[in-house]
Amino acid sequence: MSSEIEDTPDTPDTTGPAHIVVLGNEKGGSGKSTTAMHVAVHLLRQGYRVGCLDLDARQGTLRRYIKNRLDYVKANNLSLPSPTYAVIERVELESRSDSEKREEAMLDAFIAEFRASHDFLIVDTPGSDSSLARRALGHADTLLTPMNDSFIDLDILGQVDPNSHKVVRPSHYAEVVWEQRKTRAGRGSRPIDWVVMRNRLGTLDSANNRAMETALEDLANRIGFRLVVGFTERVIFRELFLMGLTLLDLRDVGADIKLRMSHIAARQEVAQLVNGLNLGAPAGPSDDENTGRTAP
Repeated sequence: MSSEIEDTPDTPDTTGPAHIVVLGNEKGGSGKSTTAMHVAVHLLRQGYRVGCLDLDARQGTLRRYIKNRLDYVKANNLSLPSPTYAVIERVELESRSDSEKREEAMLDAFIAEFRASHDFLIVDTPGSDSSLARRALGHADTLLTPMNDSFIDLDILGQVDPNSHKVVRPSHYAEVVWEQRKTRAGRGSRPIDWVVMRNRLGTLDSANNRAMETALEDLANRIGFRLVVGFTERVIFRELFLMGLTLLDLRDVGADIKLRMSHIAARQEVAQLVNGLNLGAPAGPSDDENTGRTAP
């Protein structure tokens, strides 16, 4: 079987106009899919052509989010911007090495196809280490790592001394990102802009918040990422998933959801996040029809 699998290039092709935003964190439940959907819809509402790629075929949260959106729009005769999307399905061959090569080739083919027809590509990776997730990091122009505001989540990025709260050493995921950065620099590609997003921040000041902030600033200086404030804990994020909606859609869906002050505050959080990403302004908008499909 291995002789039938073409070797993928050592490094992915990063040429093309589309700006690729990879949502990456090896811990589940950090808000990657929710963040991916809100960033995508924000960019769509700015008139950009946006594609989404779900690499977590087993969980498929981003795929279901977009599918829920398309179903809701159709059932309610609404006109809401939706991203094109695709899923990299798991490949099960006799050799795991061959399976990984095939999955990586599928990823490269999808990105090559969408680079020329989109302004942004949002890639949602699974909450675990895999060759596919690492390959996606090699494509990233922006790496966005959402994390909950706790030392449990911080352990994904760096090990912290329990007494001083000083960073002892970077963790596995930080080393993976570092390797991808070196690889990109070696081939002359633009560097990965790594942004760490603090989600589920408490509204009150606490010793934990201050200790987290100190540790994150220390780690940011050591391994080179930027910090942005993410989303506070709000029930509305979970409620909107079933309808495929984001906070940016609430004014357009009529009386189904009443807009409250907390929703307005959450919308501001989304806007501040996207502004903090510094994504720039790629090529102009398009009226391409939005469709869902599976990557070749």
